[in-house]
Amino acid sequence: MSDIKVNSIRSLNGANGPVISGTVETNSTGAMSLPRGDTAYRGGRGRGLFYGGNSGPINKTIDSITISTLGNAVDFGDALDGDPIMGSCASAIRGFFTGGYFSVSNNIDYVTISSTGNGFDFGDCTVSTGRRTGCNNASRGIFMAGGIEPATNFDTIEYFTMASTGNTSDFGSLTLARDRVGGSSSPTRGLCYGGYTYSPAGQNNVIDYITIASTGDAQDFGDLASKKSAGFATGNSTRGLYATHFASPTNYNTIEYVTYSSLGDAIDFGDTVATGRYGGGNSNATRSVLATGINSSNTNNICFVEISTLGDATDFGDLTVARNGFGTASDTNGGLG
Repeated sequence: MSDIKVNSIRSLNGANGPVISGTVETNSTGAMSLPRGDTAYRGGRGRGLFYGGNSGPINKTIDSITISTLGNAVDFGDALDGDPIMGSCASAIRGFFTGGYFSVSNNIDYVTISSTGNGFDFGDCTVSTGRRTGCNNASRGIFMAGGIEPATNFDTIEYFTMASTGNTSDFGSLTLARDRVGGSSSPTRGLCYGGYTYSPAGQNNVIDYITIASTGDAQDFGDLASKKSAGFATGNSTRGLYATHFASPTNYNTIEYVTYSSLGDAIDFGDTVATGRYGGGNSNATRSVLATGINSSNTNNICFVEISTLGDATDFGDLTVARNGFGTASDTNGGLG
């Protein structure tokens, strides 16, 4: 074993040295590679965000939670747009949000999840629409579906590289044009659940899937237990969960799940603490934290389930502001492994 003795380690310009966080190990007969970059930008901290939404007017609040604990959300900053029913996805470093309900837009906002602060402009989607959903793997973000009042649906799928800034590119098309959908992902597959179509008018039970690392049209994965819209999806790298929904004229508190590696219909998981629609969820490798959204009025309820088991949700805490239609993003979501 060799000793390494140095007086100081500095960057090329002599201005600063390395920042190392946690345990660093090496087992090599050759070179050793240390972690690079400031620790604030390495991600993987288990933080979940609830971005913007609707509390009567547009609400630009960004809330933050630590998924592995229990407790109320805390203030993170302010959304750049914040319009409700946004599509969202996340890398281990950044959260991304697009679309909306009141002011249809092609803007993409982003935040750095490990810090606190306001949203920034990332780029633009290829289409201007609201009521979208998103999914991701470790490097690529996806936005899917969309709708514009009074009667326009989109079947578009777009992708972008999360480490850079810029506009999206065309990926392919869903099997069915629709909005008010849910989206979740494993590191390889992205799913789009349910939704609403204007022609013929009504909810549907379709689950589409794509292979995130490629491009091409979505394929049929299976069906939800019934026709529904305005639910949300989340999950870890093995299971995707679809929670709460609207089937006119009633809000529901059901949770269903699928296993990404297979194809097939969703299976009953349990119930959320409260009924609702236009909610959202954040996950780490073991737990999904679910916010109800709106019932007869906006709620601030947050509950959670352990993903590997089946059963009803348990109370987690409260959002800082009761609202619905927020975007969600976590640095430990299912698409990151």
